[in-house]
Amino acid sequence: MIPVSFKVSHELREEETDPKLADLVERLRGVVTFDGRKILYNWLGATRRDWRGQGHFRALTDEQEVWAVNRGYDEVVVKTKNRYYDMRGTLDHLQFDVIKFESAPDNLDSKVYLSKRLGPSVLDAHRSQRQVTRA
Repeated sequence: MIPVSFKVSHELREEETDPKLADLVERLRGVVTFDGRKILYNWLGATRRDWRGQGHFRALTDEQEVWAVNRGYDEVVVKTKNRYYDMRGTLDHLQFDVIKFESAPDNLDSKVYLSKRLGPSVLDAHRSQRQVTRA
């Protein structure tokens, strides 16, 4: 058995002490409300190239959203680069909304911030028939 898809996520708080996370919070200020809300930040995620297009990442995302709602998270935030067309398309398909775009000298290096508000309606919308296998 080999893992085919993964996500690395953590809570993002308004008062971060790590300089990189504090910078991320500042970049999201004005587009994400932190006060009185729990924000889940998807730091990294992928599916092995030979397993893409089979619904594994969608099933993992559905499972993560159920987990997050059950633990009181209000929103999921993710950042990607403009050059990652496959990831941008996947996030669009998963109904993430663009909340901020940061231009870079090379437009392919521009950062795209996306968000998905969580709640019971998100869970009702899940249509994936895949199952997540936990190692």
